[in-house]
Amino acid sequence: MNPENEHDPQNNFKFKLKALNLLFLAFLAIILDPFCTFSIHDLVQIIRHENLKTITISSFSLIFLVTLYFRNRRRKVYLLNFACYKPKPDQICSKERIMKIFAGTGKFTEESLAFQKKIMEKSGVGDKTCVPRAMMAAPVEKGIAAAKKETEEVIFGAIEEVLEKSGMKSKDIRILVVNSSVFNPVPSWSAMIINRFKLRHDVLSYNLGGMGCSAGVIAIDVAKQLLQVHPRTYALVVSAENVTRDSYLGNNRAMLLSNTLFRVGGAAILLSNHPSDHHRSKYELVHTLRTHEGANDASYKCVHEEEDEQGTIGIALSKNLMAVAGEALKANISTLAPLVLPWSELLLVVTSLVARKFFTKKVKPYIPNFKLAFEHFCIHAGGKAVLDELQKSLNLGEWQMEPSRMTLYRFGNTSSSSLWYELAYSEAKGRINNGDRVWQIGFGSGFKCNSMVWKALKNIHPLVEKNPWMDEIHDFPVILPKHEPLSSSTI
Repeated sequence: MNPENEHDPQNNFKFKLKALNLLFLAFLAIILDPFCTFSIHDLVQIIRHENLKTITISSFSLIFLVTLYFRNRRRKVYLLNFACYKPKPDQICSKERIMKIFAGTGKFTEESLAFQKKIMEKSGVGDKTCVPRAMMAAPVEKGIAAAKKETEEVIFGAIEEVLEKSGMKSKDIRILVVNSSVFNPVPSWSAMIINRFKLRHDVLSYNLGGMGCSAGVIAIDVAKQLLQVHPRTYALVVSAENVTRDSYLGNNRAMLLSNTLFRVGGAAILLSNHPSDHHRSKYELVHTLRTHEGANDASYKCVHEEEDEQGTIGIALSKNLMAVAGEALKANISTLAPLVLPWSELLLVVTSLVARKFFTKKVKPYIPNFKLAFEHFCIHAGGKAVLDELQKSLNLGEWQMEPSRMTLYRFGNTSSSSLWYELAYSEAKGRINNGDRVWQIGFGSGFKCNSMVWKALKNIHPLVEKNPWMDEIHDFPVILPKHEPLSSSTI
């Protein structure tokens, strides 16, 4: 499944839906007002003196309207729990060791090795990130068997953990949405999950491919849309990427960047629309908002899988990637802002726009204070340059950026699952309190910028949590150097 319409229709008529609900409630109150002091004697008098047919029609009309209201109102979507996969200690690989692996392949020129070394030194990625075992083999393995083994370990491990944490059985799951951008074997990952965990035969399964690092938000949105039409249902969302197939063994500079950033990781998220699950869920999904800039050629081509001059496949990143990401973010937040910002901030934004349009361009555009709308920010850990640009664009402080920067440092770029490692970091730090609002922002090929907004339904106590940060959270945050020199002997 590859949805092309990236705009969430729910957000477009949210206010209309609220107005309709209020209108219905007002109409209902008017109808029921005379019956507030109604007695059996009154009912007998009406039956004697009024047309019974009229009363019957009115009663059925009222019942129909009430039924229609409750059937068509938006079902709340809850996040029961989520799990982030933590690779085994033998997969930890320092930057210097990775450079030695690259040099040992014999596939890279001296210039390509020096370029990757330079990028790693200022990447914001630490020395405890994890790579697939196939990458540490001699020679490096890139076949289907090795790639499948990597992803199976990740997604099966994450699913087993989330089922254990939530106390759910695999047979309870009726919706399954999986996203993996680069590696999509046959049978699909959703089919492999169904086989491994013996899901029910009528499970609704979807497999999203080629949608980049923002596909995790898309997967949640797909599950949300399905939960609106399937009452009392559990949905499992799985986000992962494959480093074995994603690594590039060539010398096209535009394709080398992914080698320096992407690492092993994945997440599984369990959603529910059961009203009774409110009390045991962690979060409620408030908004999903998807923005697609693919109609613009520059945006469409800025992240592209292709062959280099020697026929080696890789992901090419264009030089204008940051500019494209900035435009996509601008489009996304221009739609999100009216839904989440207080009126005082919206007024300042409008005033700034009017001043720039009708008076002078010298007036600086007003950057809304999103810290008034959200307590926590989870920005895709795509790289240090991405985080620096987003921090500047959103005017965020170091505390707001800490989950994203620490995730990049400890786990690297885990693609679409990075948003969940960031939320897990905030939980491990004991920062999530009842009523807190969380903004997750993902960027990906296409080019897309997608957002999710969650509301915490309880205080998250780190002492009872199980996530990949728990046994080392006391070591964070760390001070990140702007430049971390690697030994010249690595190349």
